[in-house]
Amino acid sequence: MEIIRSCQTSDLAGLLELYAELRPHDATLPGPQAMECWQQLLNSPHTEIIVAEIDGRLASTCQLGLVPTLTNGGQPFGIIEHVVTSAPYRRQGLSRKVIEKALSLAWEMGCYKVMLLSGENRPEAHQLYEKIGFQSGIERGFVIKKPINSDPG
Repeated sequence: MEIIRSCQTSDLAGLLELYAELRPHDATLPGPQAMECWQQLLNSPHTEIIVAEIDGRLASTCQLGLVPTLTNGGQPFGIIEHVVTSAPYRRQGLSRKVIEKALSLAWEMGCYKVMLLSGENRPEAHQLYEKIGFQSGIERGFVIKKPINSDPG
């Protein structure tokens, strides 16, 4: 049975498994630190994590972040990140379903636009995003990541 829903407290382990597929080289958080971070995410009015659950197992997810702003009449904008579907569940439309649920929530919360970043070398993902309605060429995205400082001094 397939269920598309917002995350619950008990979903932490399944979500971490999905993120390990998305970013296998990321450092893992120790249990207590992961739980503290998880509680902050769940309690944030500006964050929604959507999952597709199949037969009790998390199969797909995405995260919606809302950013309040003074522009566009005070309407927030949304950002979708961390879209991943576990390998055994791919090609079943689950990424589309979690993204569409996130978009529905964004519109309900008054967002005037939603942005999504995707790795440059993921043409299949880009095709999916375009089928959902995302358009490239409207705005140009730029990313800067925190430098890794190997010199402690």
